[in-house]
Amino acid sequence: MFTQTIFKQFSKKKPAAANQAAIAKQIASQINFGRPGNTLKMGIVGMANVGKSLTFNLLCKQSVPSENFPFCTIDPNTAIVKVPDSRFEYLVKAFKPASQVEAHLQITDIAGLVKGASEGHGLGNEFLSHISEVDGIYQVVRAFEGENILHTEGSMDPVRDLDIISKELIAKDLQFVDKKLGQISTKAARSGNPEMKQQVEVLTKAKDHLINHRWIRFQKWDDKDVEVLNKLLLLTTKPVTYLINLSKKDYLEQNCKFIPSIADWIKEKGGDSQIIQYSGVYEKEIEDKPELLNTSQLKNIILNGYSLLNMCHFFTVGTDEVRAWTIKKNSTAPKAASVIHTDFEKGFISAEVLSYKEFEGFGSNGVEKLKKSFRKEGKDYIVQDGDIVHFKCKIVR
Repeated sequence: MFTQTIFKQFSKKKPAAANQAAIAKQIASQINFGRPGNTLKMGIVGMANVGKSLTFNLLCKQSVPSENFPFCTIDPNTAIVKVPDSRFEYLVKAFKPASQVEAHLQITDIAGLVKGASEGHGLGNEFLSHISEVDGIYQVVRAFEGENILHTEGSMDPVRDLDIISKELIAKDLQFVDKKLGQISTKAARSGNPEMKQQVEVLTKAKDHLINHRWIRFQKWDDKDVEVLNKLLLLTTKPVTYLINLSKKDYLEQNCKFIPSIADWIKEKGGDSQIIQYSGVYEKEIEDKPELLNTSQLKNIILNGYSLLNMCHFFTVGTDEVRAWTIKKNSTAPKAASVIHTDFEKGFISAEVLSYKEFEGFGSNGVEKLKKSFRKEGKDYIVQDGDIVHFKCKIVR
């Protein structure tokens, strides 16, 4: 009922823009911007009065149990939410463990932006510095009307809001890159250091893109360029999912008049960005109505953020504990073992692996068959999402 087929339904044909979006999507899938690691964060971004904090509060209701993470709400604006997974639930039911720990995602509600934030207007500097600390962005876009909720720009215009935030992020990055270039250009020329020379070349190229209002994420870079750019934590290198906040009526009818123009803007300028339509008001109404939760988008939003950060998880199982361990996609077995304990990567011997689908196929005999069904994998094995894994490691002194 609520699948996201928005571009096919609403977008007008724009060949040039469509080609640019396809190219940008291909580029974004080939490069790896962002921090390494498995403790990445999503930030909720948007103009003031668009439903950003309501969305955050709704997602907070999906928080992990406090006994697993004593600081589920790290501060009033940050929470750890569980990543829904029917496979995890199946494993818990099968093993009946004393403890269970699901995969989780950290989400931060970032202060609302106003036009001129890059110049310090409103809470601009705070807003933009907080975005630099997250790894992916949920951008809430207001697509509902209502005089009782005022807009900081005096009227409701989703495309204008999209433009404002995009331009502010670009402007902040341009300021930072320009400052960095000023600091190293002279030193690079005097020293002849090839590493510094490369930094200048990459930053000069980045500056040119930003001056022309282009996000860094969607341009052509090689691995060495990305290595330089990742150290800068630029705002326009971060992946974005657009959360379109509709009225209850428009959400249920899937008939919002603003969607075509929003879709066209994102298709032209958003590269590989995805879109989720939801209604904060409706989500609030149904949060205590289990019979209507199949119409909710909250789980979809969480799963999207987890995937956006290029994350997946494997399972360790037993009657003592069933746990989902978050890793970066395409992690080798030793790298995956390191999330359990850092020494396991260096002391890795082998991994005993069974896919979740194989385990599920055993039916009620899964627990009994598990140990005899593991296959042995070495250090080059790429751990797959949903693998059940037992690592063998030696202690390295």
